[in-house]
Amino acid sequence: MLKRTPFYDIHKEIGAKMVNFAGFEMPLQYQEGIVKEHLWVREKAGMFDVSHMGEIEIKGQDALSFVNYITSNDASRLNDMQVQYSTLPTEQGTIVDDLLVYRLSQDHFLLVVNAANIEKDYNWITSHKKGNVEIINRSDEYAEIAFQGPISEEVLQRITRENLKDIPYYHAAVVEILNKKVLISRTGYTGEDGFELYFEDFAHAKEVFRKLLEFPEVKPAGLGARDTLRLEMGYCLYGNDIDETTNIIEAGLSWILKFDKGDFIGKEALLKIKQEGPKRRRVGFVTERKAAIPRKGQKIFKDGNEVGHVTSGTMSPSLKMGIGMGYVKRPYTKKETVIEIDIRGRKEPAKIVKLPFYKEGSVKR
Repeated sequence: MLKRTPFYDIHKEIGAKMVNFAGFEMPLQYQEGIVKEHLWVREKAGMFDVSHMGEIEIKGQDALSFVNYITSNDASRLNDMQVQYSTLPTEQGTIVDDLLVYRLSQDHFLLVVNAANIEKDYNWITSHKKGNVEIINRSDEYAEIAFQGPISEEVLQRITRENLKDIPYYHAAVVEILNKKVLISRTGYTGEDGFELYFEDFAHAKEVFRKLLEFPEVKPAGLGARDTLRLEMGYCLYGNDIDETTNIIEAGLSWILKFDKGDFIGKEALLKIKQEGPKRRRVGFVTERKAAIPRKGQKIFKDGNEVGHVTSGTMSPSLKMGIGMGYVKRPYTKKETVIEIDIRGRKEPAKIVKLPFYKEGSVKR
C-alpha cells in the first residue's frame, strides 16, 4: 500500500489529483493546474507538501568526521544551524543521492534525502559507519512543508514571533509558529525565496498548513509545479539528471566537491576524473521551435552523430519555450552550440545555454 503524509486529508478536501510518487500518495496538482501553480509561486507564495522526503540523524562525538567521510562537501565549514547542499558519493565517484546537510549542533547533523532513496541511503550510510556515531532513520517522524515564493517571508511572518529576516539563505532556526516550536530553514527547490518547515507534531503541522491556506496570497502547489520550477533553475532531479551512473564532476556539481577536507568516499576516483577531464557534461538547452518540448530519454545529435541524451525537459511556464537538460559528449558542450533533439522522430534544433534558464528568482543568497 502507498504511504500517506499527514496532509493527505487536506489534499483530498481541496481537490488534489493524487499520484504514486516514490511509494507515497502525493498531490500532482490541484484544481487550477500545474502552470497556474508554477506562476503563482513565481509571483506570490506556494505551499508544497514534501513530507515524503527522508530525514536521517547522525549524532555522537565523531559525527562531523563521519559526515565528512560519507559526503562530498565539507561539513566542517558549517556553523551550528547552517545548511549545505551535498551528495553521497560512491567509490567510483558517482552519486548515491543528493541531499541537504543540517548542522544542528556541534555533534548533531540532520541529513535530508530523497524519498525514493531513503532505505538505500540509510543502508549505505550504516554500511560505512566509522567512529562513535549513532545513525537514526527518522523519516516517518517528520511532516514537512516547503513554503516558497517572493512574498513567503512576509506571509509566514504573520504567524511567528521571531524575525524571519534574521535567517540567512541556507541557515536554519527553531521558531515558534502558532505557539509551538518548529525547525525551519531558508532553503528550497524553486529559485524563489522561501522556507522549509520540519514538524514532529503532525497535528500542529496540519494546523499550520490550514492556517497558511487562509491567506489569499497562498495557494497549494503539487509535484508537477515543483518539477517545472526546479527545472527552470537547472536544479538536478535524482533519477533523471543524476544517479549512480553519473559522476559528480560531469554532473556540473564540482562546487560541492571539496578535496582539501581529508579522506572521503570516492575521493581517489574523483581526483582521477578531474585530472583526465570528464568525457561528457550535463548541459542546459532551449529548443528553437517553442512547441518542441524535450523529454527524458530523447537522443541528442550533432552533425548527424548521436552525442548524448535528454535527462529532463518541459515547456517552461515562465519563459514559454521548450527547455531541457541532458548529458552531451565533449567538445559539444559549449554555450551557444547548436544541437538537435530527436522529438518523436523529428530532429528539433536546440541551443546550449548557461543555467539557470530562469534568472529572475527571488532567492536571497
